[in-house]
Amino acid sequence: MNSEADMILKAQADIQHFEPLYHQYYEPIFRFVYRRTDEENAAADITSRVFMNAIKALPKYQIREVGFGAWLYKIAANEIKKCFRETKQRQCLSLEDEKVKLVMSCDDLEDYEEKQEVLMQLIAELDDDEIQILELKFFENKNFKEIAFILDKKESGIKMRMYRSLDKLKAKFDSIKEES
Repeated sequence: MNSEADMILKAQADIQHFEPLYHQYYEPIFRFVYRRTDEENAAADITSRVFMNAIKALPKYQIREVGFGAWLYKIAANEIKKCFRETKQRQCLSLEDEKVKLVMSCDDLEDYEEKQEVLMQLIAELDDDEIQILELKFFENKNFKEIAFILDKKESGIKMRMYRSLDKLKAKFDSIKEES
């Protein structure tokens, strides 16, 4: 089986060889975009733009430590921002994913729907960058180096922002528990 680097080099030489990369990354990129838009048609449109942009930029792509996937996520993150900037809507984070059950393991809330509702309310209070960092870390399983590359920020800043966001969520959650 060809390594990813081999597939990239072949695709750079002849775009016909891009297909295996497309098949490898289409679904994760689509899920990433869908979680931010919560609308299937918009996610499909943005995902197609991601791959069109990737094909156009492929000749200039340089193999990096963070990998081809991180490059595609970076393109996707930029396309998502562009879309929301054009429509003047705020980005969202859809929690209709099995991984959410792992994140919402608190025993204080009775049922899944209640946990999901509380988590959605708390996340909605974060800014878009905080949401995107948490999403990339916990839903896309990206490491800090990849997240820093995708968001074009310093790795130390990403770590600090994520931990502050988690502390903010925990403090808000604790205040909700105290109110109940």
